[in-house]
Amino acid sequence: MLTSRRHLLLAGTVVAAAASLAAPVKIAHGSSFTTPIQHVIFIVQENHSFDNVLGPWCVQTHRCDGATTGVTKTGQTIPLSAAADHVVQIGHTLDAQINAIDGGKMDGFSTISGCTPSTGYKCYTAYAATSSAIHNVTTLAGTFVVSDRTFEDDTVASWGMHVESVTATMDGFSGGGTPHPGSKGVLGPGWGCNSGLDTGWISPTGKSVNVPACVPDPALNPTTYPYGGAYRATPVPYVPTIMDRLDAAGLSWKMYVGLPNGLPSNNSGYGWAICPTFAECLDTNQGANMVANTQVISDATNGTLPNFSVVTPTQLNSQHNGDSMTVGDNGLGQVLNAIETGPEWSSTAVFLTWDDCGCFYDHVSPPAGLGIRVPMVIASPYARAGTTDSNTASFASVLAFTENAFSLPRLAAKDAAAYAYGASFNYAQTPLPPVHLTMTPVSAAELQAVANSPPDPEDPT
Repeated sequence: MLTSRRHLLLAGTVVAAAASLAAPVKIAHGSSFTTPIQHVIFIVQENHSFDNVLGPWCVQTHRCDGATTGVTKTGQTIPLSAAADHVVQIGHTLDAQINAIDGGKMDGFSTISGCTPSTGYKCYTAYAATSSAIHNVTTLAGTFVVSDRTFEDDTVASWGMHVESVTATMDGFSGGGTPHPGSKGVLGPGWGCNSGLDTGWISPTGKSVNVPACVPDPALNPTTYPYGGAYRATPVPYVPTIMDRLDAAGLSWKMYVGLPNGLPSNNSGYGWAICPTFAECLDTNQGANMVANTQVISDATNGTLPNFSVVTPTQLNSQHNGDSMTVGDNGLGQVLNAIETGPEWSSTAVFLTWDDCGCFYDHVSPPAGLGIRVPMVIASPYARAGTTDSNTASFASVLAFTENAFSLPRLAAKDAAAYAYGASFNYAQTPLPPVHLTMTPVSAAELQAVANSPPDPEDPT
């Protein structure tokens, strides 16, 4: 393992955050921008659109822009039927999402795999406002902030979305779906640099080619890593991550992930881990910051949260197509309870979202350059209680918020231009107290039904 050299080269150019993690006071991070926030937690669940999760809740509460009906390709308006706890299998590749958007008409969902008339329009569903399957999500939404204009950064599926969530760029990757075995077959777990998997990449001349699912690091020892950490030669260029910016500023970070532990990556959730896609993370000392996602609970409880963290789920807790929505909601409740009752709640901002549409119906046409709208709930003592932020945002907005909070340089054009959720916070308000989240029982029959119909191993995005 090699120590990341970029933060050593940049050390001293950015003033580190103040060390105090105690009471909420104004803390400077090296510029005139000051907030009490010392911990940013980005929780990324799997595969649901905004209307699928919060549409009926928005309509019932009059809080946000939701829908309870949808439009099909034939122009028919149909009700969004009650979504089941067992999340149905729907196509959500790049092509599926483009077809669903249909040039902004948002009527093409009825043409994608698993949602055609012959399959009963299964993606035209939504969780009732009072559904126990999303009880903790709606409790958080009702207490804190809902962003009803957060969109995918691009029309891409999980792997590509996770790349962009820490770089604000796709780095040329097409992001069309799950990486697939390359010329040497499967070499390791997950979907990243040591997996042996390939994915699509668009060259500067517009040519589409298959390349390793890896952002290489040319600074690695060429004897040990002849292809910059990729399993074969690759034209993909190095790009910096938010982890590099944090290292350079002397700030801490962790990736809380589902570790393989002997399980196939599509069962453990390790495929959604972000670190393995970046050779600089996987093959240097940065890799030590990738830990089991259960550790976020103990870190929150013990007051040892890093300045920035990304929490990705295990398969069981993911709410992915084929999994239980309630089990995932219970998992979110455990994590948020630990954060809110921990000693660092007074200096924390939590951003909870889902990485792509899944691809369930949503009625809002995405702005140019962005993908389908996804839920975003923002919890913090300084969130504007019970409000909705309708400014156009994307996952790059979480990066922009983090960069603002810690005075970090921008990564790319997308985060440089992104709205940073400024209207979601009021740092002068009396800090909000925690809200208690509960565990909803899941019947043995429901758990068995999920076990009997697992997610498609060919499409665990």
